[in-house]
Amino acid sequence: MAVHTTKMLIIGSGPAGLSAAIYGARAGMKPIVVQGIQPGGQLTITTDVENYPGFRDVVQGPWLMQEMQAQAEHVGTRMMWDTITEVVMDQGSPFRAIGDGGDEYVGDTLVIATGAQAKWLSVPGEAELGGKGVSACATCDGFFYRGKKVAVIGGGNTAVEEALYLTNHSDDVTLIHRRDELRSEKILQDRLFASDKITPMWNKVVERFEGEGKLTHLVLRDTETGEESTLDVDGAFVAIGHAPATELFKGKLPMDDSGYLLIEPGTPKTSIPGVFACGDVMDHTYRQAVTAAGTGCMAALDAERFLATVEFAAQEAAE
Repeated sequence: MAVHTTKMLIIGSGPAGLSAAIYGARAGMKPIVVQGIQPGGQLTITTDVENYPGFRDVVQGPWLMQEMQAQAEHVGTRMMWDTITEVVMDQGSPFRAIGDGGDEYVGDTLVIATGAQAKWLSVPGEAELGGKGVSACATCDGFFYRGKKVAVIGGGNTAVEEALYLTNHSDDVTLIHRRDELRSEKILQDRLFASDKITPMWNKVVERFEGEGKLTHLVLRDTETGEESTLDVDGAFVAIGHAPATELFKGKLPMDDSGYLLIEPGTPKTSIPGVFACGDVMDHTYRQAVTAAGTGCMAALDAERFLATVEFAAQEAAE
């Protein structure tokens, strides 16, 4: 089993982790990125990307992440194909992470960029029509449904916010909820009920997504009568929440009730000096590739400052 050492250890290889790596490498920290079970993050399962700055035409998510990785490697990042199963940080810097093959990664600083995954319904047709009418991000994909008929599935804040956002593109938005009342904040409910573009559909669950090559309709089941019905749509947005990948850090770092890592407001700093969190693992509000990349940059800059402070203190103590 090998031991890999670095000034900056990054767990996660989405836009946040790779942006941190680019900035860290350019600062001479020779970062190591442990890629995890989904190298490249959620963008690798996203087809058309139209809202990432710098590209006039639509680009493909997997291609964009390949380019980010190539850029990170070009400036000096080491990429590791491994999945972390344990993190040791209670003794402070240096921090240790253990891979599932037994390799050990040791970093003077630690950047957590493990991301979050959208929760899915896990019903027939959902995976097959993903990116072909089925999405979990209206902000990412709503633009592609201008003037078309769309549905949002869910009843919490996320679902209502997605439905309201989609009215910027569609005059025919259906909100499908399994109960007869919403769980979202009242102010959001008031905005939704005031919209003449949104039609709530109560006591319904999606049994399956159907269409040949692209989504054409939903098969719904009434939760009270059991009766099935269909709803013709061009796009459907599953909005039942996200699950941050923070299992490794339970009991080690503070989290909110939903499992997102808590950071010092306006910074990527966690409660442990030298440990930083960036991207969707700490952001339950925006969840965009560009905001994730921005917080990755912040994490790298703060990691560099942390190391400079530690090294300066060590020099003073030696004198």
